[in-house]
Amino acid sequence: MSITETFKNFALMGAGWVMWVLVALSVVSISIMIERAIYFIGQRPDVAKLIADLRKALASGDAEAAAKRVENLKGVAPSVARAMLADMKLGAASAAEAGAGAAASEKLKLEKNLTYLGTVGNNAPFIGLFGTVIGIIQAFHDLSLNTKGGASTVMSGISEALVATAMGLLVAIPAVIAFNVFQRRIRKLVGDAEIMQHALLAAMSGSESTTKKG
Repeated sequence: MSITETFKNFALMGAGWVMWVLVALSVVSISIMIERAIYFIGQRPDVAKLIADLRKALASGDAEAAAKRVENLKGVAPSVARAMLADMKLGAASAAEAGAGAAASEKLKLEKNLTYLGTVGNNAPFIGLFGTVIGIIQAFHDLSLNTKGGASTVMSGISEALVATAMGLLVAIPAVIAFNVFQRRIRKLVGDAEIMQHALLAAMSGSESTTKKG
């Protein structure tokens, strides 16, 4: 049996299984969207106010108060602040490295499962198109077996096959939108963390200079 005949026999199995694959991809995508949305809702600290409070505490030499201020806060910026304050006694340079490490770790948490959304968004239309091609092959095969049916036989099969393409787009579009929204949110949170890192580094450097002069 030639490879063409093998694929033909495979195609004649129908495109129903392709639709089920798309349904499964859609269910997983929606689950990830909901989980990520809930996770990002908890990532909303008032970074500007937090920085002001921490700078004030460090300026007065009260590192303990600064640590308590971020002790139970969620988010990338508070995590960076906790890491930097924990290593503050080792110097500003050490604190900066600790902050960078915390930011990288938190970014990985933010990006969890987003690769899946990007992959589904890019490839679901092709999976749907594959289902359509299979459906068209099956439609023409049915016509060859029932020539009396005429064009209506082909049109009916093709219309059903095109549903797979529509389904692929239906799965892909929300995944792409969610992926872009989450990526924009990640950039904002990481940007806030960088602002926090620079602000605390400046405050710590100033505190070190004051200590040396004293």
